[in-house]
Amino acid sequence: MDREKNERKSLMKDFLGNINLSRRSFIKASAATGAAVAAGSGLSFELKALAASIGAQGQGMGQWLPATCQGCTSWCSKQVYVIDGRAVKVRGNPHSKVNVGASCPRPHLAIQQVYDPDRIRTPLKRTNPKKGRNEDPQFVPITWDEALNTIADKIMELRNNNETHKYMLMRGRYTYMRDVIYDRMTKIIGSPNNISHSAICAEAEKFGPYFTEGLWDYRQYDVENARYILIWGADPLAANRQVSYYSSAWGTVIDRAHIAVVEPRLSATGAKADVWLPVKPGHDGALAAAIAHVILTEGLWYREFVGDFKDGENRFKTGQEVLEEDFEQKYTHGLVKWWNLELKDKTPEWAATRTGLPAEQIRQVAFDYGRAAPHAISWVGGGPVMQVRGGYASMICHALNGLVGSVDNVGGTMKANKEYTSSFPKPDDFLDDIAKAGKKHGKIDHRGRLEFPALNKGKSGGGVVTNNAADGILNEDPNDIKVAVGYMNNFSFSCGQPERWERALSKIPFVVHITTNASEFSWFSDILLPNTHHLFEKWGYVKVHGNGHRHVTLMQPIIKRVGDYKTDETEIPWLIAEKLAERGFDNLLRHYKTYKDPETGKEPTNAGEFSLYALKYATHKLWDPAVHEGGDKFSGWEEFRKVGVWNSDPYPFRKRWGKMDTKTGMFEFYSETLKEALEKHAEKHNTTVDHVMEVCDYQARGEQAFIPHYEEPWTSGDPKEYPLLFVDHKSRLNREGRSANCPWYYDFKDLDPGDEAWEDVAKINPVDGKKFGIGNGDRIRLISPTGRIECTAKLWEGVQPGTLAKCYGQGHWAYGRLAAKVFGKVPRGGNNNDLIPAVYDRLSGSTVRHAGTRVKIEKI
Repeated sequence: MDREKNERKSLMKDFLGNINLSRRSFIKASAATGAAVAAGSGLSFELKALAASIGAQGQGMGQWLPATCQGCTSWCSKQVYVIDGRAVKVRGNPHSKVNVGASCPRPHLAIQQVYDPDRIRTPLKRTNPKKGRNEDPQFVPITWDEALNTIADKIMELRNNNETHKYMLMRGRYTYMRDVIYDRMTKIIGSPNNISHSAICAEAEKFGPYFTEGLWDYRQYDVENARYILIWGADPLAANRQVSYYSSAWGTVIDRAHIAVVEPRLSATGAKADVWLPVKPGHDGALAAAIAHVILTEGLWYREFVGDFKDGENRFKTGQEVLEEDFEQKYTHGLVKWWNLELKDKTPEWAATRTGLPAEQIRQVAFDYGRAAPHAISWVGGGPVMQVRGGYASMICHALNGLVGSVDNVGGTMKANKEYTSSFPKPDDFLDDIAKAGKKHGKIDHRGRLEFPALNKGKSGGGVVTNNAADGILNEDPNDIKVAVGYMNNFSFSCGQPERWERALSKIPFVVHITTNASEFSWFSDILLPNTHHLFEKWGYVKVHGNGHRHVTLMQPIIKRVGDYKTDETEIPWLIAEKLAERGFDNLLRHYKTYKDPETGKEPTNAGEFSLYALKYATHKLWDPAVHEGGDKFSGWEEFRKVGVWNSDPYPFRKRWGKMDTKTGMFEFYSETLKEALEKHAEKHNTTVDHVMEVCDYQARGEQAFIPHYEEPWTSGDPKEYPLLFVDHKSRLNREGRSANCPWYYDFKDLDPGDEAWEDVAKINPVDGKKFGIGNGDRIRLISPTGRIECTAKLWEGVQPGTLAKCYGQGHWAYGRLAAKVFGKVPRGGNNNDLIPAVYDRLSGSTVRHAGTRVKIEKI
């Protein structure tokens, strides 16, 4: 134990240098803002104590510079205190109206990331031709020139052989400079295979809002004006969008609103809710159906939005059908059909047998939620929707917002505010015949096939099926992949059944990985290119909404780089384009030269200029007063750069009522929009909608396929052999899964409810601990039908009996000296994805993370 402590101290010294931050000062700093204390988590993580810990030498010597954090999809605007070119602390940017100067733990961990001694500092080349989990890549340093020449040669080989469709681009976390490399470069080379990470993130969350109100996007929530907040599988104080803002506002929210959290384990938000509803995993839709049933039978729907019976008499009676002509709809469509097809028999007593919740509690939640209309939010997170049949759970949970009239309303749910960034120039004029022919080939992830509708915005194949790309590569279906580039991704760690990705990447002859650290994906790569860190070292921008506003926040190079890094989405594509031009293919470079500086009209002449000009081009309407269209107004680029963030005008409530982007223009309880999309997909494959439902593993048949409804969960594993339902959840310390080489991540891991510092724990209820002979601190092995991991047992009453909950983030066998127990060989803890099968919600394309598998537990 003493040896382990000394090892940790040594690692901390490597990472922190002269910064001395004790656990006590960390907690003190967190409490300093007060807001999170009011919310109950006790943590806002402004880390004001960090300034004091640096010492008097830093007083008055530095400056606060604007930046942007991408530690999660909150995408908060930040300010970084920089002394002599070195980042020493981070705070929220007070100019943002989205995160309003607030912060969370993640940006502070970024300091450890950017100065991580294990970062790649120069391009690396694989020297071991064999690929596999047990094959050391034997990387050696090379120059950027050698790396870029090698990449260009491989691309030209594809073009010379008319095989450009065998090029593949894999995108992980991105900025809105993404289309430079993801779209334009891939198209001009001539490939259909640009594969984003979106479907392993939360595509099914967007499914419900799109097929009810025409919104394929994440929502924002007017929490400060809400009177009831019903949260489904989301944890806004820890791991949902706008964590910083919600953490700062939650004290006010608690004072004003009743909060209920539907979650099989006690989350940070659940710990401070008025009601915790520990639903059986996979049965959220049953609870939502029962809540809708009570709202209708008790006459609690919001008539100003929904409509009413023509004679004012409520005809919604349990078990009885209603005539459609008796109900006069206002801004909605199909309520009576929904009642007749799905809700009339879905009583709280019916739901209790499936959810494990008492019928009276279900009824009380429904009463309280309905009575708060229209200031009542049904907040749909990943928990109920990233399941095999999660698209319909997404619909039925979101449909509650329609019933209570909270859609587009004060104290309810909102879409993104209007912003005025510009798309990059179209690539069409730069596509030659080779590129046009290559683009016509099928995509490697099989989107749009009969078994993968992936109905992004209602279009068959409009979405992505990220995790299925591994099977496409392995089976060479529709073709083999010969050259692949990945950036800010780690699919061989972050996808379900990641061993498939290990085999797939081993099969590709040439793989390039643009990354900060040598990760599991890097292990199977041939060239590693050192990437800039988003918070401190690159030009770029992102846009995100919350708190009734949308902001566009800038990334800027604000510190001295300690390595020879290049930016993934701009500098590296430009440098590749230059090398391709040297080989006689200048189409990509000529295209990039059309990204001119709006201030001077100059075209870029090098990678640095291109990175800056492309950013100014995209954000031109935000900072140039001559073309200003709305929101914050600046005197020019320099002022925008110094402030670091543009804010939209306030949200215009109720403007979308009767003008929604659905087939009827209304909020659809009977989705004509989904009906049209499914019928088109079926027609495309010369079959019926019922057959599509069958092939895609849904239970709905007939008109039920077009309405929000409950579907029984599909879960891998026989309950007799695998008695525990596995519950995956996220940490407030995870920086997109990239925190694992940061000492603070382990020091403060017990800030996540039920977790322990410097341990990777699986949490089980004490009832199950006694049943299986497992005690606190036991080393255990978790086994699912598709994989196994080892970790530590924690007996905790914050998980429902019959379930096992484990936080995602540990289990790396690469990434750094701290992330892995033995780099390249032995993981530290266990990767949840090793347990989760590669299955999908096929209508959205979403990867399954919840209610997807059962596990058994063994003491080691």
